[in-house]
Amino acid sequence: MASGETALLGKSVYDTYEQMFFIITRNGKHDHMASPERLTILNIPIDRITEDEAIDRVAAMLSAGGAHHIVTMNPEFIMEAQQNRLFRDVLRNADLATPDGFGLVLAARWCGTPLRGRVTGVALSHRIAALAATRGYRLFLLGAAPGVAERAAARLQTLYPGLVIAGCFAGSPHPRHEPFLRQIIAAKRPDVLLVAYGHPAQDLWIARNQPTLQIPVAMGVGGVFDYITGRVPFAPAWIRRIGLEWLYRLWHQPWRWRRIVIAVLLFSWTVMRRERCGWLRYCSKAG
Repeated sequence: MASGETALLGKSVYDTYEQMFFIITRNGKHDHMASPERLTILNIPIDRITEDEAIDRVAAMLSAGGAHHIVTMNPEFIMEAQQNRLFRDVLRNADLATPDGFGLVLAARWCGTPLRGRVTGVALSHRIAALAATRGYRLFLLGAAPGVAERAAARLQTLYPGLVIAGCFAGSPHPRHEPFLRQIIAAKRPDVLLVAYGHPAQDLWIARNQPTLQIPVAMGVGGVFDYITGRVPFAPAWIRRIGLEWLYRLWHQPWRWRRIVIAVLLFSWTVMRRERCGWLRYCSKAG
């Protein structure tokens, strides 16, 4: 894709974000999923939580033991969940669903229920590594391309001296490999498992295997290992602040255009189409 076409597409998508209104269902037909610190978008729950509060929740999970599952939510997750019942159930049953994608921030702001912060998978992974280094928890890095998890582990140990890496393995999310992977992971006794198989595979994998593994904290992290190692460039802070990471990724990885369209345009359109009554209520109040 040429740079001019990329810039034009980026402007068009950004204008769409500015013009579209997003509705988040709350205090209505989905009350059974709602709480003072939780909202739902297209029937998928998201925790209204800050980064500091998220790491406090992680610390509590580690102290409590048992098995916990954290998902880092973005519009692609929500769109996948609309047609994937198993994935939808996994997201609904997660112990913590952090607001990762900027599209979720806009959605909450437009409907008058702003998120209290954005908690990305990259940031939370770093905070977990720092916590683990301080308290002696053991991390296992699963997934990504061969060798990437090892490089990510080395980088994290450089950033957070004292961090214990229980193990690294690329593997495959295919169910037939699960007995072998469970054996490897269980032998290393990790306190935290970071799974980088991409969505929805990583969270489906966690949901299938946590009942056996019983790891205190398991989290799907997508491309986090690539960002940690520098294989994929991380958007500058000012771009992240204004929510244009998707445009930065499109510029550097134009082959991701289909995922960008799903995460930005299709998500926006679907929320508007399904929540017209909310749109009318908003317009009547605005008038």
